[in-house]
Amino acid sequence: MRAFSSSILALAAVVLPAAVVYCGFPVPLLSLQRAFPSSRTVQLETLRARDRLRHARMLQGVVDFSVEGSSDPLLIGLYFTKVKLGTPPREFTVQIDTGSDILWVNCNSCNGCPTSSGLGIQLNFFDASISSSSSLISCSDPICNSAFQTTATQCLSQSKQCSYTFQYGDGSGTSGYYVSESMYFDMVMGPSMIVNSSATVVFGCSTYQSGDLTKSDHAIDGIFGFGPGDLSVISQLSARGITPKVFSHCLKGEGNGGGILVLGEVLEPGIVYSPLVPSQPHYNLYLQSIAVNGQTLSIDPSVFATSNNRGTIVDSGTTLAYLVEEAYTPFVNAITAAVSQSVTPTISKGNQCYLVSTSVGEIFPLVSLNFAGSASMVLKPEQYLMHLGFYDGAALWCIGFQKVQEGVTILGDIVMKDKIFVYDLARQRIGWANYDCSQAVNVSVTSEKNRFENAGQFSVSSSTRDKLLQSSTMEALAVLVSLSLFIHFQLLRL
Repeated sequence: MRAFSSSILALAAVVLPAAVVYCGFPVPLLSLQRAFPSSRTVQLETLRARDRLRHARMLQGVVDFSVEGSSDPLLIGLYFTKVKLGTPPREFTVQIDTGSDILWVNCNSCNGCPTSSGLGIQLNFFDASISSSSSLISCSDPICNSAFQTTATQCLSQSKQCSYTFQYGDGSGTSGYYVSESMYFDMVMGPSMIVNSSATVVFGCSTYQSGDLTKSDHAIDGIFGFGPGDLSVISQLSARGITPKVFSHCLKGEGNGGGILVLGEVLEPGIVYSPLVPSQPHYNLYLQSIAVNGQTLSIDPSVFATSNNRGTIVDSGTTLAYLVEEAYTPFVNAITAAVSQSVTPTISKGNQCYLVSTSVGEIFPLVSLNFAGSASMVLKPEQYLMHLGFYDGAALWCIGFQKVQEGVTILGDIVMKDKIFVYDLARQRIGWANYDCSQAVNVSVTSEKNRFENAGQFSVSSSTRDKLLQSSTMEALAVLVSLSLFIHFQLLRL
């Protein structure tokens, strides 16, 4: 330790070659050297690479999830990711759903859960008895008291266990009990540096399912709720300072689908933001108008306003999009009028469709959904039409918006695909921008209101511990150098 202190003082002496006098006191000067000598030409890519390394040190701790699936209802009609739960960890395939809160997976005691999947996925079942980190949530836990109580949470007096029952918009449902368990995930700390991390979360163990959840054709292990409620994983992790209070996704629409899902804020210059309607169980936005080919439609804005049975939400768990009747009819009429000279309008299974002999991008108009904050969401034809096959040599394209007699306007995957979406819960806003979701994204885990700092809640794998220790040592070295400089200056004053 003495030798280490001497080397620090020696280093301090190296950077103090001269001093000047200010107000009668000697002030040490630090000699500065250019990182790149002025006599040498530096390529732009070299400077960018240096900046990327610096930014990697500033923007750390992004939780990254893989994304599979597609918005195409003829293929899959949903997007899903994988989570690892339990000790030892076991992998589960779960649908990405911003329209609900809780994460749940199939329990080994589930009644009605499918045992095979038409998606070619190996279905797994959670068994708390074989996990060393698993514990059941009791009725006395704060999650089950009135402060956290939701329509999905209840207490079964006979078993003393905290349970849930949840009903989805398509009529399917699930029920089960809550479990506290370790979740394992990859945390990106910078270029070529991934930390194997874990955190304790509360999730649902499903013992009963109904409706479409019982069908095997698109069966998966559960649903990953990313809603704003206290029981969503993003809320649990951000409340403990483990992740920032923001997450982002980019759902790829073309080809085999896939995309990006991160707990962090995607940085993209073209992102526009619109405020969230406060105190809502879903991600409600202030939709103000719809324009087709630049012409605003004659729709009463009140049909989009949030009330007991109305509103406008974004929901990655919904495949298509849904418009209230007062908006649906003028919307479809405007689309049909714009293309009637180039296509053959037809009705298929009650849906407005078109027989198209060329690219829809060359014929169909752009649609603009206009939100509060002067934020417009521009939809290409592929983001409001769905391709349902061919008829008499022409492609059959149908309106992907469905009509609802009354209720909530829902913007699902067909609208959200090929766009970055940022759910900034800290600032209570949602942002979006058109993007090629097969490309990499830049992600920050800091915000002006909530600065994320990893307080050590993660377990770090041995493969990266040495790198982190080396980084910590260099930071400590910098602090000691600064301390030595301060001591040196005080001694000069004496």
